Amino acid sequence: MKNIVLFGPPGAGKGTQAKKIVEKYGFVHLSTGDMFRNELKNNTPVGQKAKAYMDKGELVPDSVILEMVENFIKNNMNDKGFIFDGFPRTLPQAEGLDEIITRHDTAINGMIEIFVNDEEIINRITKRAEIEGREDDKNVEVIENRINVYNREKDSVKEYYQKQNKYYKIDGIGTIDEIFERLCNIIDTI
Repeated sequence: MKNIVLFGPPGAGKGTQAKKIVEKYGFVHLSTGDMFRNELKNNTPVGQKAKAYMDKGELVPDSVILEMVENFIKNNMNDKGFIFDGFPRTLPQAEGLDEIITRHDTAINGMIEIFVNDEEIINRITKRAEIEGREDDKNVEVIENRINVYNREKDSVKEYYQKQNKYYKIDGIGTIDEIFERLCNIIDTI
């Protein structure tokens, strides 16, 4: 069983690459956005907790997010592993994920950062907005804020995995297949 964290700024291609990784390796894909939508749609107890914070315009605390993650892991265990798409984003989430995964007799094998410079991210996200009609991706100031939030939080998560010798970094510029090959080269060796 391998458990991989895909890390990178919004627009780095984590979701696209996670789908390809799932196809090749049979991992279960954990996307916090999808997980949130599912918990809210099904009105689960943890989804109700998250909704209470969201209704007040507050961020959902790590404890609630980690509860959702643990529920997802419990309900989707397999012998191949998990691909964590954009999670964990903060040091407390990384520490919490390690506790959860340990309770399920497994571990994170590696965190792979897909590195893309800010200018390229803005280009990708605004192009995605045009193609997919995503309103949240049309405002450059909002995109820049999302990048800034990521940049503020990334170092502590990166250092956490570096201390465990589980941090890897790839260049996120190139074709989807070129980037996928870089990811597979790491996944195959850890």
